[in-house]
Parts: sequence; structure tokens; C-alpha cells
Amino acid sequence: METFQELLAKKFAGALAKAGLPETGELTLTSDPRFGDYQSNAALILGKQRRENPRGVAAKILTSLDVAELCDPPQVAGAGFINFTLRPEAVTTKAAELLEDQKLGVATTASPNRIVIDFGSPNVAKPMHVGHIRSIVLGDALARIARFLGHEVIRDNHIGDWGTQFGMVIWGWKNLLDQQALARDPLAEIVRIYKETNERSTIDPQIREACRQELVKLQAGDKENLDIWNECVAFSMQDFEHVYELLDIHYDIQCGESFYNNRLPGVVERLLKSGIAEMSEGAVVVFFRDVPALADKPCIIRKNDGGYNYATSDIATVDYRVNDLKADTIWYVVGAPQILHFKQIFEIARRAGYQADFRHITFGSVLGDDRKLMKTRSGENVPLRQLLEEAGARARKIVEEKNPDLIEQEKTEIARKIGIGAVKYADLSQYRMTDYIFSWDKMLALQGNTAPYLQNAYVRIRSIFRKAGEADSCSHGPMAGRAEDAPQGRGYKDSLVLAESAEISLAKRLCQFAEVVPQVLNDFRPNILANYLFELANSFHSFYEACPVLKAPEPTRSSRLVLCELTGRVLERGLDLLGIKVPEKM
Repeated sequence: METFQELLAKKFAGALAKAGLPETGELTLTSDPRFGDYQSNAALILGKQRRENPRGVAAKILTSLDVAELCDPPQVAGAGFINFTLRPEAVTTKAAELLEDQKLGVATTASPNRIVIDFGSPNVAKPMHVGHIRSIVLGDALARIARFLGHEVIRDNHIGDWGTQFGMVIWGWKNLLDQQALARDPLAEIVRIYKETNERSTIDPQIREACRQELVKLQAGDKENLDIWNECVAFSMQDFEHVYELLDIHYDIQCGESFYNNRLPGVVERLLKSGIAEMSEGAVVVFFRDVPALADKPCIIRKNDGGYNYATSDIATVDYRVNDLKADTIWYVVGAPQILHFKQIFEIARRAGYQADFRHITFGSVLGDDRKLMKTRSGENVPLRQLLEEAGARARKIVEEKNPDLIEQEKTEIARKIGIGAVKYADLSQYRMTDYIFSWDKMLALQGNTAPYLQNAYVRIRSIFRKAGEADSCSHGPMAGRAEDAPQGRGYKDSLVLAESAEISLAKRLCQFAEVVPQVLNDFRPNILANYLFELANSFHSFYEACPVLKAPEPTRSSRLVLCELTGRVLERGLDLLGIKVPEKM
């Protein structure tokens, strides 16, 4: 099913060819509805290239352009923009088609990729904190959208479960562990012994050396140290899984750094043998002498003491993902401080001949009211689990105020959807590189660009159908948007009639869903979808205020119910692509 944008672009390209003009410019949505629905800047570009009046070029294009079945006669505006206003009849037909389409008009990609998405990736022996939220929700949203568009997606949680910190953890376990504290809160006790050991090792060289020896024994496969390491990993994973359950996050594989440990010697030997790496002062190093940005930034892949590092592990990870998982695309949803690291890894992978599209998807920071990295009053990172549980508690108060008669289980479930949705949306509605201030009041508000506002629009639609005695008309659940969810025999194309401007505006917005979703992956920007859903909710509320639904006479009543149904489906599907669930009540 082609979108209006695709149909108009195709016809416009034909008109340019017919007029003997090269295909150029963009056909985009207008930013102001006073100038129609779509706009082309082709005449401006051609006028400049040909040293002609752009309005004259536009007039020449229009003599070869026939879009009568889609639009009113196109208008030339300003310096030479060509504006298109869709005909209500065309919008009606397209909206009716969306109701019969499982994917609500979103086309499946013609070039599907096998994509590994590396996101989340917490470190063992430390609780996840608020800084992890961006990688987790951004990676999850991109995975959902890529899969919806027809790509094959493998979600990989590259856990930091191997490294120098384990020498300190193991020494602390053997010398400082409080078994009762471990039983009460395992991860808190592991963090405590790590911190205390770290402090001691900075002032006592003997402890520092003892920690190093414990690490050497672990890496050599010492049974006692491996047993301690396994316990630490298990306790950490238990805590991580609780957070993932709250966030409704799922991974296909969880290969920690330890998974690649046995592969590291082979990585170094291959890079040495191929001449990509060389010996330098006892270490194995990759130099980038022919890459200006990296010329003075060599990458060590084996230290002069024989130890390996993150770079070695990440090269082994590339090898596994390309050769074992058969990925042709790999996305790393990792913070901006790792930009240099991934530039080095991608360059090494290119030199080693790995055929894949590597992307480092960076993001900004979560800030507190002081515009600094969000911390607790004692200066610690805010634990993510604590933050998510607080989100549910705060949302529970809202539910209690709005609907105190709900049973306890309903209140709990609704509060989780609102609270977790609010946290996710506050992040995803921002451009990913933008730092943002974490504000409970703002993200849980029922007005403005928030998840509760969008969820409330869906709840209002569900309420309309309950009052109409047609509770099953508006699909709901994880498979929303399926053609089989639609009530049989309704006859959408016959019952949908758009007459009022608020109806037409809402239907136009609904037709844009299929144009917006594919754009998200162009620069990895879920905020484009979030902002579209906000505008859709605004359009629905304007329609709701201007156009009575249940009190309208037939056939207007049926037509408006169909419009409500499609709005509900698009809101639910769009929020689901962002990893946000919709409640039936609030």
C-alpha cells in the first residue's frame, strides 16, 4: 500500500521527466496546514540551477502534472514552492484501506537486513542506574521498529561480566563478606565489598597486588575464584532481570564479555599475522597512520603484561556477530564517551575484511534539577530499579485519584503501564543526543507531550466504545492493527464519510503513520514517532471536542466511530513500537 507521499512523489517525478527536467528536490509534509498537506522545493532548486524564475519553473512543472484523483489543483506559493492539498475523498479512501491492513499502511522493507542490536549492556557486580535508561529504551524501540519494518533483529545484551574489577570483588568476598548482608541484599553487599576493597587497594600496595593475583587466578580458571565469580554473576543477573521485567525488555541472546574470553588469543594472532597489528614496546597495537582522525590514537589489543582489554573483546564480538550470527548490520546503542573506541573498532573490522554495516548510536545524558548528571543526595548514581518502582508508586496515586473504585489488581497493572510508560516516553520524545532534565511532575502530567496524555487519548476512545455498547470494536492487546481484529461486516469504505474539517484533519494525520515510522531508522530517532503520536492525540482531542460521536445521527455516528477505531489502533501500535503499553482505563 503506497502512502500519499509516495504516490505524489511518483507522479511528480513523472511530471519532471515529461517537462524535460531532472528529478530533484524533496516532497515533504508541510509544517503549516495553511500551505496544504505536502510541498515540493524542486522548482526552487531547478530555478537556481537554470538561472530561471522558480515560479516560472513551477508553472512549467504543473502543466505536466496530473494529481486530480489525489489533490485539489496544486498551488505555487512564495518564491516557488509547489503545495498540494489532499482531497477529502482521497483521504477517506486511504483511511478505510488502513483499517483493513494489519500494519496500518506501513510497508515492509524491500531490503531486509539481519541486524544485531547491542543495547543495555550493564556491568556485573553493580546495580543498573538511571544512566542505563537511555541505552535500554532507545535500543528496545529501535529493535521493535526495525522488526515491524521487516528486518530480522537479534537483541544482544553484551554484559560486562569479565575484567579487572573482579580481582577486587573476589578479594573482598574472601576477606570482607558479610553473609547475613549478602542474604538480605546480595548486590548491595557485593557493591559494598568492591568499594571497600578499592579504597584499601589505593593506599595499600599489598592489597592491590593481592587483588591482581586473584584476577590472574580467575583468568587461569581457578575453581574457587570461578565459583565466586559465578555467584556474583547470578546475583547481578537476578537484579537485572527484575529491571527488565519492569521495563518489558527482552533479549534474544545475552553474551557477556566472558563468552569471548577463549577467543581473544586467536583475535590477536590473526591481526598480527595479517599485519593489521604490530608489536610496540611489548604490547600488540593497531596503528591508524593513514586515518587522520585516528593517526595519533593507536589501539592496544594486548597489553605488555599479556592481558587483554575491551578492544580485544569487542573485535572478538564483531567476529562472532558476523561469522556466527550472520549479521550484515550491527548497531551499538552506547553513550557518546565511547565514540573514539568504536571508531577504532570499526576501522579494525574494516581492515580485517568484515562485511557489515557498523553503526554507533550515541545519546545524551539524564540530568537532575541542577542540570548535572542525575545523582542521589549522597552523590551516588540513582539505581534504575528504585527509580522504576517509584514511577509505579507515583502513577498509583494518579490512578487512585481518577478511578478509586478499581480493584487492587487493576490499579497495580494500570499504574505500572502509566509509570513505566512515562519514564520511557520522557526519554524517547527527546532527540537522542539531547540531554534532558528528569522531572516526575512533567513526565506524569496528563497534559502536554507525555505518555499519560497519549494513553488518556486511547482510554477516551475505549470509553466511547464501551458507552456505545461496542467494546470489541476497537482492537487492543499486543497484536493491535490486525485486519482480523476488525468487526466483520462493518463495511468501512461505505460507512466512513469525512465532512467536518476536524474529521478530515484527523484522518490525514492517521494516514501519515505509514510515512513516519520508516523515517525513524534514517537517523535512529524514535522522537519522530513520539512527536507524531502527540500530534495525533491533539488532532483526536480537537475532533472529539468539535464532532460529537455517540450523539450524532446516522450515518455520521457510524463514520465517527470508525474514525475513533482507527485512531485507537494507530495510537496503540505507535506506542507499542516505543515499548509503551496502553491501559483500558485510567
